[in-house]
Amino acid sequence: MLRAILISGFVLGLAIVAVLGVRWLQTPDNGAVAVALPACDLLGPTCEWETGSGVWNASLQNIGDKGQGTEYQLTVSAPVAPERFIAVLRGESMYMGEYPVPLRRGDNGQYSAQFVAPLCTTGTEMVWRVDLQSGQQPLLESVPLKLIFQSEGH
Repeated sequence: MLRAILISGFVLGLAIVAVLGVRWLQTPDNGAVAVALPACDLLGPTCEWETGSGVWNASLQNIGDKGQGTEYQLTVSAPVAPERFIAVLRGESMYMGEYPVPLRRGDNGQYSAQFVAPLCTTGTEMVWRVDLQSGQQPLLESVPLKLIFQSEGH
């Protein structure tokens, strides 16, 4: 009798670990729906798009390595002033977490931020996606492009 209870408990425990383990190992997507958007390289020509509120553009400039990795300056021109405007770095070629970068308001609807993209330890090159958000809300309607760039490794 005790043997049957132990075996049943063991089988039940394995089933729970299998179900919870699979959920735990899955990449979190925070409820985001995957949408196929055209990509725009932020390190190339300025990424520009138009919405009902006006013309937006975004660009990224490599400003050099200051000992912590390659530093970048992101500049976004927005026709409307989003509340708590942030850019969120997400690994496009490999999931490496999410890194919020607050954008500071400048002149004429320009927002900017300087940041260092985290280094990938398994390769020398990493493709990052920059998602624009107003606080916790993605600006999906305002950004019909996938803003990406390839960081340089050491």
